[in-house]
Amino acid sequence: MATRIRQKAEKRNLNKDNRPYAVAKDIRMSSSKVRIVLDNIRGKKVNEAVAILSYMPQKGASESLKVLKSAIANAENNKGLSSDNLYVAECYSTPGKQMKRVNFRGRGRVDHIIKRSCHITIVLDEMKEAK
Repeated sequence: MATRIRQKAEKRNLNKDNRPYAVAKDIRMSSSKVRIVLDNIRGKKVNEAVAILSYMPQKGASESLKVLKSAIANAENNKGLSSDNLYVAECYSTPGKQMKRVNFRGRGRVDHIIKRSCHITIVLDEMKEAK
């Protein structure tokens, strides 16, 4: 029997991270390839990060740009923050599902093909003004 359900829920809500974020799941790309792209925008202002991702030639840049724009929209519409004061606080890519396929070869042998996917997460935060 569950006890103190309301108290536990209140404690969880107090410790909850209230920063705006966006997540894209099951992107058909290796997480290591996306991680290289995300390392370039970590800690940058939002407008600068959008400019960087717009001109990168990697496929991971276009997927990361979609997630970044979604995080910016979440910050503006849900949290009421201005995009001028935002920066990329955290951005990471974690491995997702793996589809395992086979490629038949000569003499009755087989090659295994692993088609990887990833999850992209971008967390924004408001810049603290120096006093």
